[in-house]
Amino acid sequence: MHPMKLLQRNEGSLDRFLRVVVGAALIAIVFVGPKTPWGWIGVVPLLTGLIGSCPIYTLFGLRTCPLQKSEG
Repeated sequence: MHPMKLLQRNEGSLDRFLRVVVGAALIAIVFVGPKTPWGWIGVVPLLTGLIGSCPIYTLFGLRTCPLQKSEG
């Protein structure tokens, strides 16, 4: 698989928003609340939400964003 294929946008706006919110909330529990290191797992949804690409979606051929029209 070509490395750039992993970075193609495959998350829709709602999906990205939810990932950022959930990721930030999980990271927050590291500092507030139960203060468990398990909250660092929130880095994954936070980063994939900010980037707009999920490697697992790519692996399974999933996407939550509309297809881009190709030029040509």
